[in-house]
Amino acid sequence: MLVKSYAAYSLVLACALPLSTALSVQQSHIDGLSGDSGRGNLLYRRYCIGCHGREGDGMGENAPYLDPKPRDFTAGVFKCRSTPTGSLPLDSDLFTTIGRGIHASAMPSWIALMPQQRTDLVAFIKTFSPRFQQEKPQAVVSIPPETPNTKESTDRGNKLYQKMECWKCHGEQGKGNGPSAPTLTDSKEQRIVPYDFTTGERLKCGQTNEDLYRIFMTGLDGTPMPSYLDDLKPDEAWDLVHFLRTLQKPTR
Repeated sequence: MLVKSYAAYSLVLACALPLSTALSVQQSHIDGLSGDSGRGNLLYRRYCIGCHGREGDGMGENAPYLDPKPRDFTAGVFKCRSTPTGSLPLDSDLFTTIGRGIHASAMPSWIALMPQQRTDLVAFIKTFSPRFQQEKPQAVVSIPPETPNTKESTDRGNKLYQKMECWKCHGEQGKGNGPSAPTLTDSKEQRIVPYDFTTGERLKCGQTNEDLYRIFMTGLDGTPMPSYLDDLKPDEAWDLVHFLRTLQKPTR
């Protein structure tokens, strides 16, 4: 009886969706789990719709009160990816973001949801953008072994911070108050604030040195933060990671 009720509820919600979304069936595949967009639909309506909206366009009833604004899933553009700039994310990238949350935003960690539930949510999120039907994610940007974190490395990273003009957005001390900061907007012309490295160890898309390296090399699509995959050699990127860590204040 419970199974029949669940199936009936799924059908009602699917019919309530915009036609294009209701007809866009998606799956996701993460660590042996297969996600179903029908089940994800139920979870989205319980946990996500208030911010991301009924149509996944980031226009939920909470959106006017949030800064930065919720992600517009219809564009198929995501900040946190392991793939090159301009590429769709992997299913595992979306899964990780749901579990981790987005630091310095209203997007919380949903790690309390079971892995299967998060996998189902990924499948449903993919129904909002036609890109997931028309394109495949590009190959993951590889992360080579980290070089030694020495004074020489941080000194080189400091020079790169100046050479690459990171300070123009993030400021000389990494506080996110560079001269370009007041003028920055995202891809939807919404005001965006550069990351303040002095606030702690957490980043928008992770916390480890590997996460910071990945951000350099993939960029944060939809924001002014570009990819440096073609501009920095791996050793240089690690030097920059080591320098930026000197600006951060440990939280423990």
